Amino acid sequence: MPRFSVIVPSHGVVGRLSLALDSVLAQPFGDFELIPVCDAPGSPAGEVAAGYAARDARVAPVLSPRAAGLGAARDAGVPAATGTYLLFLDGDDELAPGALALIDARLTATADVDALHFDHARVHWWDAETTSPRLGPAPEGPFAPTAAPRPTGVGVPAWSTAYRRDFVARHQLAFPDGLFTDAGWGGRTLLAAERVAVLRAVCVRHLVRRQGSRPHAPGEGQLDLLDQVERVRLRAAELALPADRLGPLFTDLFAAVLRTAAHPERLPARLRRPFFRRARGRYRAHRPAGFRPPGGSVGVQHRLPAAGAYDAFPVLRGANRLTARATSRPSRSPRMSRTRPRYALARRPLDLRYALARRPLDANLAVYCAYWGRGYACNPAAIHAKVRELAPHVRSVFVVEPDAVASLPAGIEYEVIGSRGYWDVPARAKYLVNNADFADAVVKRPGSVHIHTPQGTPLKYMAADLLHKPGARHGFDVPGMLRRADRWDYRPVANRHSELVRDRAYPCRFTSARTGSPRNDVLVRPTPGAGAAVRERLGIPAGHTVVLYAPTRRDHVRDGLVERDGGFDLARFAADLGRSLGHGPGRGATLVVRLRPSLADGPARGYGLAELHRRGVLVDATDEPRVEEPMPASDVLVTDYSALMFDYANLDRPIVVRADDWGTFTASRGAYFDVTPDPPGHVARSYRELAWLFASGGWRDPESARLRAGFRARFGEFDDGRAAERVVRTLMLGEAELPPLPAQPAPRADLDLPASS
Repeated sequence: MPRFSVIVPSHGVVGRLSLALDSVLAQPFGDFELIPVCDAPGSPAGEVAAGYAARDARVAPVLSPRAAGLGAARDAGVPAATGTYLLFLDGDDELAPGALALIDARLTATADVDALHFDHARVHWWDAETTSPRLGPAPEGPFAPTAAPRPTGVGVPAWSTAYRRDFVARHQLAFPDGLFTDAGWGGRTLLAAERVAVLRAVCVRHLVRRQGSRPHAPGEGQLDLLDQVERVRLRAAELALPADRLGPLFTDLFAAVLRTAAHPERLPARLRRPFFRRARGRYRAHRPAGFRPPGGSVGVQHRLPAAGAYDAFPVLRGANRLTARATSRPSRSPRMSRTRPRYALARRPLDLRYALARRPLDANLAVYCAYWGRGYACNPAAIHAKVRELAPHVRSVFVVEPDAVASLPAGIEYEVIGSRGYWDVPARAKYLVNNADFADAVVKRPGSVHIHTPQGTPLKYMAADLLHKPGARHGFDVPGMLRRADRWDYRPVANRHSELVRDRAYPCRFTSARTGSPRNDVLVRPTPGAGAAVRERLGIPAGHTVVLYAPTRRDHVRDGLVERDGGFDLARFAADLGRSLGHGPGRGATLVVRLRPSLADGPARGYGLAELHRRGVLVDATDEPRVEEPMPASDVLVTDYSALMFDYANLDRPIVVRADDWGTFTASRGAYFDVTPDPPGHVARSYRELAWLFASGGWRDPESARLRAGFRARFGEFDDGRAAERVVRTLMLGEAELPPLPAQPAPRADLDLPASS
C-alpha cells in the first residue's frame, strides 16, 4: 500500500497537465501512486496520461466525463486509490519540490491525523511574483476541532490538504456539485474530522489563471455558493455544533458570500438583487445566537444583508476601493518590451470607426493577413483560395503593407494597411484570418470569428513560456501577445503536440481545431510540375540535386543567425555539396537558403548571403512569399531547429538535422521536446558529420526513411491534403466534419537520382 494517492483532475488544463504530473514524479519521496483523471481514453488528456502510464508503473489513469465537473472527477479517483492518504492536485498546479517528504514527516510526527492542512503559493501566470497565504491560527500539534474551533476548513482548498483515505471512506465523504465545491467539501470534512494538524510549509504551487478561476467567472454559477453554504450549515445543525464552533463557521461561510456580493461584476444584472435576497435569507436563518459581527468595514458588510440594504452594499464597496487605491502603492507589472506589431499604426482612426459607425457585421465578408501584412502567403492565402472556390459569395479581402502590393497575385482584392479603405474591413468582417496578429486596435466584435493559423508546429518556446527565458523574451511583449490572442476563436493544428503546447503557452479561451495545416495541402497532395516550375523561376539548372537550407533564429547570437559568426560556412557547404552530389554528366548540386521572416529584413542578409547569391554560389529564396513553394522544389532539407522540418516531413523526402549547438539553443530559448533522440532524419552534431552524410550517401539511406516515417506519423497526423477545405467548411460555413483522406507523399522534385557513391 503506497503512502500517498495523488489524484489529478485534468479537465480544461491539458496543456499544463504534463507539468503537474512531472512535479509529482520528480519527488524524492517515491512511495505514492499517481491517478490522472481524464474524460476519455482518446482525449488529449487521456493520451498524455496514457503516455505517462506506459513509462511509469505508478501512474494509473481513470475516467470521468468532462460534463460531470471537477468534484466528480476527484470523486472518480478516490475508488481507484490504495494509498493511506489522499492528495488532490489540480491539473494546472504543481507539487513543490520535496513536498511529499515534508507531508510524510509531519503526518508521522502527528500520528496520522484525519486531515493535514499545508500552505500553498499562489503563482501568477507571468510567474513574476508569488504570495503564500498563511493558514489561520491553529495549535502547533495535532488537535481536535472541538478544542480549536477557529479552523473551519471552508477557506482551505482541497489541494491544500492531505486526507486519510479510511477517514474519507468511513464518513462517505464526496465532493458536492457546482463551482464552489471546495467550500462545501472543506466545511463538511472538518465537521467530520476528529484529529487535524497543520504543516506550515508551502507544498503546492497554485497557478492563478490569467483569465480568472471558474468560481470568479460571472454567471448563474455564482448562486451555487449559497447552496454550498446551505449544505455545510445543515450538516452543522445535524451535529448540533456548540456555539463556539458555529460562530467561526458562520463567519467563514459568509465571508465568501460577502465577497461575491461585493463584486457585482460576477453576477448578471438580473441576478444581483435575487442573490442578495437569498443571501439575506441565509444570513438571518443561520446566524448563531449571540453572534457578533467583526469590526471595521467587514462588520458593516455583515450588517447590510442582515438589514436587507442591497443599495448600500455596492456604495460601501466602492468607497473601500477608492480608499485602497489612494493608500496603496501602484503594483508593478512584469517588465516587458513594449514592442508592438509593426503594422499597428494609427490606433485612433480604427477606434473611431468602431465607436462611430456601429454598423452590423457583414456575414459575407472575410479579411486575411499574413506575416503582419508582408503579402499573400502561408495559411491565410491557402484559406483565402479555398473560400473563393467553395464560397464565392463571401467577399475576401487581403490586407497588406504598401510595399507588398506589387507581389500580390492578379485578381486578389486587397486593402493597404493604414489607408482609409482599410479601416472598414476588420471593423465589419464576420471572419478574420491571420497567421500572426491584427493590430491592437482591431476589436473582437460579438459574432465575429477570428481564426488564428499558426506558422508551423512549435519546437521552441513561445508566448507565455518565454517568461521563463529572459534572454529569449527580449523584444516580445508577452502580455500584449496574450491580449491579442484573447480575440481568437479557433486555432487549426496539424498534430496533438501543437494542441497541447498552445493550450499551455496561450492561457486564453480559443479552441484548437484538428483540421491540419492549410499551407501543407500542397505538400501532401502537390500539383504535378509545381517543383519544376519553382526551380525554373529560381534559375536552378536541370539535373541538379537541390538542398534546401533553413536555419532558425538563435536568441543567444547577435542578429539571430549563427552563420554570421562563422559557425557555419555557406560557401564551403555549397562547394562540398557540389563535390558529393555532382557526379555524372549534367549532374550537380544547388544550395537554396531560406531565412525566417524575422531574419529577412535584418542584418543577417548582409553578412555574405546576398553576395553569395549574386556570385551564383547559392540561391537566396528568403524573399519567396510562400514558404511552401521552395519545399517541393528541393530534394532534401537541412535545418537546425526550424519548424519547417515538421511541414517538410509531409513530402516524405530526406531531412538532415544540424544540431551542433542543441544544448546552448535549448538553454537560451527552451524547447518543448528534444528533437535529437527521435529526429526526422539523421542528426549531424558537427560540420564534419554533416559533410560526411552527403559524401557517403547516408542522407537518404533506409535509416533516414525509417526516422522520417515515424516523425511524419507523429507530427503530420491531421495533414491529409484537405486542411484548407476543412477550415472553410467546418469553422466558417458550419458544415459537418470532413473524413480524413489517406496521405499521398509527393514525388521527389521531378528527379530520380541514382544512389550517391
